Amino acid sequence: RNVATDKDPASAVKGQWVYHFWFQSVVGSWTSAWNLEKARVEKKGLRWWENEMIHFSLIQSGLVGAIYLIFGLSSMIGFCIAATIGFLTLETINYVEHYGLRRELLENGKYERVQPHHSWNCNREIGRILLFELTRHSDHHAYPNRPYQLLRHHDNAPELPAGYPAMVLLSLLPPLWFRVMDHRIP
Repeated sequence: RNVATDKDPASAVKGQWVYHFWFQSVVGSWTSAWNLEKARVEKKGLRWWENEMIHFSLIQSGLVGAIYLIFGLSSMIGFCIAATIGFLTLETINYVEHYGLRRELLENGKYERVQPHHSWNCNREIGRILLFELTRHSDHHAYPNRPYQLLRHHDNAPELPAGYPAMVLLSLLPPLWFRVMDHRIP
């Protein structure tokens, strides 16, 4: 049966607003990371303080605290705003790259191997240059070890109707996004 990978926090299903996707992806990925690390600690019989998610959280909190202590409150707030814009930009690009596309759920309960037709491409020259071949995202997923400068265009990959900057901005207007994108979903 053909099922959207909506169990995966990094998958955007047809009709989903980018704002909901941000929450789903950020909270889902964070929760998943904690669960995976908890399972790793338990499997290896490690002590609770050997949980790497605790280490990473302390490092991040320490960085924000150090910025506050060294540069003050306004710098810390500016850093947090810049970091939030950064990860929401990344999540928005992830949304655009995968919106509405599906992978086949196999009989063994796993999804089929990622193929070029499982993500949106945009083969426009300026985007390819400025975004270091990010626009050839399908080839990256199908062949993750291929260096970015050697990523190829796939004719069977779905093509975005405009460049990445335009599509990212369009995604912030969900009704218009749906009108432009939904009929393009294979």
